[in-house]
Amino acid sequence: MKYISTRGAAPALSFEEAMLTGLALDGGLYVPAHIPKLTKDEILSLQGLRYQDIAFRIIKPFVDDAFDDDSLIDIIEKAYADFSHVSCAPLVELEANHFLLELFHGPTLAFKDFAMQLIGQLFQVALNRRKQKVTIIGATSGDTGSAAIEAFRGLDAVNVFILFPDGRVSDVQRRQMTTAKESNVHAIAVDGTFDDCQSRVKDMFNDHEFRNEVQLAGINSINWARVLAQIVYYFSSAVSLGAPLRKVSFTVPTGNFGDIFAGYIAKEMGLPIERLVVATNQNDILHRCLSGKGYHTTQVAASISPSMDIQISSNFERALFYAYGLDTTEIVKLMEQLKQNDGFEITNDALIALSEHYSSGMATEVETFDTIKTILTRSAQLLCPHTAIGVKVADELRNNKVPMVTLATAHPAKFPAAVKNASEVNPELPNIMSDLFDRPERILKVDNDVVQLKNLIRDRI
Repeated sequence: MKYISTRGAAPALSFEEAMLTGLALDGGLYVPAHIPKLTKDEILSLQGLRYQDIAFRIIKPFVDDAFDDDSLIDIIEKAYADFSHVSCAPLVELEANHFLLELFHGPTLAFKDFAMQLIGQLFQVALNRRKQKVTIIGATSGDTGSAAIEAFRGLDAVNVFILFPDGRVSDVQRRQMTTAKESNVHAIAVDGTFDDCQSRVKDMFNDHEFRNEVQLAGINSINWARVLAQIVYYFSSAVSLGAPLRKVSFTVPTGNFGDIFAGYIAKEMGLPIERLVVATNQNDILHRCLSGKGYHTTQVAASISPSMDIQISSNFERALFYAYGLDTTEIVKLMEQLKQNDGFEITNDALIALSEHYSSGMATEVETFDTIKTILTRSAQLLCPHTAIGVKVADELRNNKVPMVTLATAHPAKFPAAVKNASEVNPELPNIMSDLFDRPERILKVDNDVVQLKNLIRDRI
């Protein structure tokens, strides 16, 4: 299995090379040269299996011979050993034919754990085998950073630097990043937005001299291994609801498009997904784009769902790559227009191609609050703000004859102020985090300046 760049000018890489590289040298994102297909019988055979066993069957075709079967099984078992629910990703019925997929039973209480715990184990095996040390740099709107620090802290072969927008993540999210004691992990508060953090990460990757100097690797959702890990729970949940003998739809609260793009890959692999519904908050560039209004950035508005406060959705480039028929020339043009003009128009043919798979909707702050309150009263489920956005959009767009699965992307305790304001219920942190606000913080504050960031990273490694 080889991996190719969405922009066409970088060399094709193996799975291990693409994972350790992250962003392609031409600035593009890696995708598999072909998408493995599962037969109906192969999907049926997943029914009743443990999450870990499903993960092995889905992941194996993508890694090819990078990891032998025994090594991959061991990696997967270790990745999900600390999840607090035996099912890892349990389904909860919200109402008739509408289900929550609880993705918050990992060590940092968010869906990012599914990918980050796996990628941490993959990195450790690959780097030990290569006798190599790397510097991981990532940007976070809240959850990726804490999941990355949890996955990589204490590993000798890795230094981790996580950039987050100062004052634009919840107190819980911040403390999950800044209270780690291990000297190889660093939480950096950047004076700017998530998009600024993400742009500085890309700047560093595109500086090939610096990239080679510090042996840069990326763990944002630009890294294909992140997307790969998230494909698994589309299969595990769909087969629980009767796939492949019946269709299933998914609604995904998303800002960076990685989580829902994993659903697209699952569909291309053969999973009978009827619709993939994009749910956004007031930073609704994805909804506007999928509604035919072009992809045009505006100023990011801070919200009660900070993990979705994004205007430049990196993984949307992968979706565009397929919508434009794998035409790398067109993708380069679009990304250059985004860089120069803060946006671009999408051709009618590409928009039609996107609409074959994706629908979209958005929720205002008021609607998000109302949904949290309503669902608690109606279904006795306490939702985080991001999940509430998904539920609101799913209720509006779902076909009652087809099971709808809304991804519950974070535990409500990660956003206690917003949840309490909406529901009058103060969500308690699980016992493993009960002392989070008693732990000392270790935090670095920097300007939105790539030179300052590079110097900091050089000093710390």
